Amino acid sequence: MPQDFTPFFWDVHMEELEPAVHSRFIIERLLNEGDHRTLQWLFSTYSMEDILLAVRNSRNLSRKTARYWQLYFNLEEEEMRCFGTSLTRPDNLF
Repeated sequence: MPQDFTPFFWDVHMEELEPAVHSRFIIERLLNEGDHRTLQWLFSTYSMEDILLAVRNSRNLSRKTARYWQLYFNLEEEEMRCFGTSLTRPDNLF
Protein backbone atom coordinates (compact mmCIF):
# COMPACT_ATOMS: atom_id res chain seq x y z
CA MET A 1 0.00 0.00 0.00
CA PRO A 2 1.36 3.42 -0.87
CA GLN A 3 2.21 5.31 2.32
CA ASP A 4 0.53 8.46 1.05
CA PHE A 5 -2.82 6.61 1.36
CA THR A 6 -2.57 6.93 5.15
CA PRO A 7 -5.25 9.67 5.36
CA PHE A 8 -7.76 7.22 3.87
CA PHE A 9 -6.95 4.58 6.49
CA TRP A 10 -6.78 6.78 9.59
CA ASP A 11 -8.31 4.12 11.82
CA VAL A 12 -5.98 1.19 11.07
CA HIS A 13 -2.26 0.47 11.13
CA MET A 14 -1.16 0.90 7.51
CA GLU A 15 1.82 -1.41 7.98
CA GLU A 16 -0.59 -4.26 8.77
CA LEU A 17 -2.77 -3.80 5.67
CA GLU A 18 -2.07 -6.38 3.01
CA PRO A 19 -3.78 -5.80 -0.35
CA ALA A 20 -4.31 -9.52 -0.97
CA VAL A 21 -5.61 -10.31 2.52
CA HIS A 22 -7.65 -7.15 3.18
CA SER A 23 -8.89 -6.56 -0.34
CA ARG A 24 -12.56 -6.02 0.46
CA PHE A 25 -11.82 -3.52 3.22
CA ILE A 26 -9.35 -1.62 1.03
CA ILE A 27 -11.69 -1.58 -1.98
CA GLU A 28 -14.66 -0.38 0.08
CA ARG A 29 -12.64 2.34 1.80
CA LEU A 30 -11.12 3.70 -1.40
CA LEU A 31 -14.44 3.60 -3.26
CA ASN A 32 -16.01 5.59 -0.42
CA GLU A 33 -13.21 7.96 0.52
CA GLY A 34 -10.67 7.86 -2.29
CA ASP A 35 -9.75 10.37 -4.94
CA HIS A 36 -8.78 10.05 -8.60
CA ARG A 37 -5.24 8.92 -7.76
CA THR A 38 -6.35 6.24 -5.30
CA LEU A 39 -8.96 4.94 -7.74
CA GLN A 40 -6.26 4.60 -10.41
CA TRP A 41 -4.22 2.54 -7.96
CA LEU A 42 -7.30 0.51 -7.01
CA PHE A 43 -8.15 -0.40 -10.62
CA SER A 44 -4.53 -1.25 -11.40
CA THR A 45 -4.16 -3.42 -8.27
CA TYR A 46 -7.46 -5.32 -8.24
CA SER A 47 -9.38 -6.98 -11.02
CA MET A 48 -12.66 -5.56 -12.23
CA GLU A 49 -14.31 -8.72 -10.87
CA ASP A 50 -12.88 -8.08 -7.37
CA ILE A 51 -14.13 -4.50 -7.38
CA LEU A 52 -17.55 -5.48 -8.74
CA LEU A 53 -17.87 -8.21 -6.10
CA ALA A 54 -17.13 -5.66 -3.37
CA VAL A 55 -19.67 -3.21 -4.82
CA ARG A 56 -22.35 -5.90 -4.98
CA ASN A 57 -21.74 -7.34 -1.51
CA SER A 58 -20.76 -4.32 0.57
CA ARG A 59 -23.01 -2.90 3.25
CA ASN A 60 -20.42 -0.19 3.96
CA LEU A 61 -20.74 1.97 0.87
CA SER A 62 -22.36 5.35 1.40
CA ARG A 63 -25.59 5.86 -0.52
CA LYS A 64 -23.96 8.46 -2.77
CA THR A 65 -20.99 6.18 -3.48
CA ALA A 66 -23.27 3.21 -4.09
CA ARG A 67 -25.34 5.17 -6.62
CA TYR A 68 -22.22 6.18 -8.52
CA TRP A 69 -20.89 2.62 -8.76
CA GLN A 70 -24.37 1.31 -9.53
CA LEU A 71 -24.36 3.50 -12.64
CA TYR A 72 -20.73 2.73 -13.46
CA PHE A 73 -21.31 -1.04 -13.39
CA ASN A 74 -24.89 -0.82 -14.72
CA LEU A 75 -26.35 -2.66 -11.72
CA GLU A 76 -29.88 -2.90 -10.41
CA GLU A 77 -30.56 -1.96 -6.78
CA GLU A 78 -31.52 -5.55 -6.07
CA GLU A 79 -28.00 -6.65 -7.03
CA MET A 80 -26.41 -4.50 -4.33
CA ARG A 81 -26.57 -5.38 -0.64
CA CYS A 82 -26.09 -1.78 0.48
CA PHE A 83 -29.60 -0.97 -0.79
CA GLY A 84 -31.15 -3.77 1.25
CA THR A 85 -33.51 -3.31 4.17
CA SER A 86 -32.01 -1.40 7.06
CA LEU A 87 -33.31 -1.37 10.61
CA THR A 88 -32.11 2.21 10.99
CA ARG A 89 -34.53 3.58 8.42
CA PRO A 90 -37.44 5.38 10.13
CA ASP A 91 -40.10 3.32 8.33
CA ASN A 92 -38.64 0.08 9.73
CA LEU A 93 -38.29 1.06 13.39
CA PHE A 94 -41.41 -0.69 14.69
